[in-house]
Amino acid sequence: MRISKELALKLLIGLFITVVIFHLLIVFQIIPYTIVWAGKLKTIDEMYAFEAASISINVFLGAVLVLKGNYITHRIPERVLNTILWVFMVLFALNTIGNLMAESLFEKVVFTPLTLLSSVLIWIVVRRE
Repeated sequence: MRISKELALKLLIGLFITVVIFHLLIVFQIIPYTIVWAGKLKTIDEMYAFEAASISINVFLGAVLVLKGNYITHRIPERVLNTILWVFMVLFALNTIGNLMAESLFEKVVFTPLTLLSSVLIWIVVRRE
């Protein structure tokens, strides 16, 4: 089965909306922060700092994906959007390796496939045919 760039974009946008909601649930302490960040967070203040960074990065990436899909009118060159997405693709690939080494079983089982999927879907979006 071959996934189109358009489908990959829609899947990524949905995925990152879900990830932001997940991180908001951590901020509001509905989900324990001990299951993320490789189980290394020790205080609420650390959690707030890491979660703020994570939410900001995910919202930024979501915005880049919306721009890449031309869902809103913009003047940002395609090359700039593609460069940002290539960087994220590499970061997600590296994060996949990091998730495999996490102390939290949840992080290994849930986030390893998600970061790998994110990397592959971004590759589908930015590759040349």
